[in-house]
Amino acid sequence: MKRWLPSPWLSAGLFAMWLLLNQTIAAAHLLLAAVIAIGMPLLTGPLRPAGTPLRHPWVLARLIAAVGWDVVRSSLEVGAGVLRAGRQPPRGRFVLIPLALRNPYALASLAMITAVVPGTVWAELATDRSALLLHVFDVDDEAAFIAHYKSRYERPLQEIFE
Repeated sequence: MKRWLPSPWLSAGLFAMWLLLNQTIAAAHLLLAAVIAIGMPLLTGPLRPAGTPLRHPWVLARLIAAVGWDVVRSSLEVGAGVLRAGRQPPRGRFVLIPLALRNPYALASLAMITAVVPGTVWAELATDRSALLLHVFDVDDEAAFIAHYKSRYERPLQEIFE
């Protein structure tokens, strides 16, 4: 089974996405969706890195919920900061965050989280992966921001990946 469907979830997603995008379940589209769902994972298999086992799924669920909440909250905060920029300009600055993460999947996840949360931009990762440089839209207490970032994102990723 793994020979023909090396990634069954990806195949199922491709199959469903093809049918949804074409808005039909005609026989020709069912056949084409099946060919794509089987063929694409086989062709792209060598490009995918080896996966890691999923540890602590509840920690992952809490992290996803926390990131979702932070996206909404940060969107409102950045919007408010832009609207009041004439009276009170934002205190944007670069913040250097020491990292305990070493797993490449965890670092990639941290990069995606940072990119999706408004007001933070991943600027640089140290070559030895010991520190991360972020640009933050509005920060008044750098130490509090670092503690919040590490507890909110880095520690759960450590539990999941390391």
